[in-house]
Amino acid sequence: MAVIKEQKCMIIGAAPLTSDKVFKEFDPRDHYVICADGGYDTAVKFGIRPDLVIGDFDSAVKRPPETIRTLKLPVQKDETDTMSAAMVGFKLGFTSFVLIGCLGGDRFDHSIANINVLLYIANRGGSGVLCTEDTKVFVLRGGRIVLTELKGATVSVFPFDGTSCNLTYSGLEYPLYQKNLTAGATLMGVSNRIVEDTAEIKVNIGCALIVLYTPGEKKA
Repeated sequence: MAVIKEQKCMIIGAAPLTSDKVFKEFDPRDHYVICADGGYDTAVKFGIRPDLVIGDFDSAVKRPPETIRTLKLPVQKDETDTMSAAMVGFKLGFTSFVLIGCLGGDRFDHSIANINVLLYIANRGGSGVLCTEDTKVFVLRGGRIVLTELKGATVSVFPFDGTSCNLTYSGLEYPLYQKNLTAGATLMGVSNRIVEDTAEIKVNIGCALIVLYTPGEKKA
């Protein structure tokens, strides 16, 4: 099976979506689509044909037909279905990932697990974003993220995979310059606001969890 490495990999999880808004921003036709278990039900709901379905099928309502490539996983395993999908994506040559249907739902622990999938991607030099209709989550180990045309959007930043990280950011209501954020400290990077046409968050040292909230019709 040939893979176009310039393509991004889209992983669709089992967390419910109320609309197809996120698929209008991230077109499945521009991605290699992997459904993780119950994510196949979401694909069927919105008329998306996946390239691969992977999982133990403990949460899927429908089983994919034989015409869709399927990788059956054991129920008892160390990795979640979403993590397994990311691992397969890397094996296929992808380094850029969009995770949809992987945040929210009844199981808060699953959302935490999927944030750790972002860390797995970042630790291997890849880039990933976890998306809902109005929220995007990034894990950044060093480097920077630039946000354009998002005035009024809310950004929160937390140290991740360590007790602290050193940050510089501009274009936000509360800028920082080479400042440490430490887990459990009173200086918290919660609910900052983008006030310029271009905002930048740079992780100088360590690893950061970045949450972008864009209400209304704003896009990242």
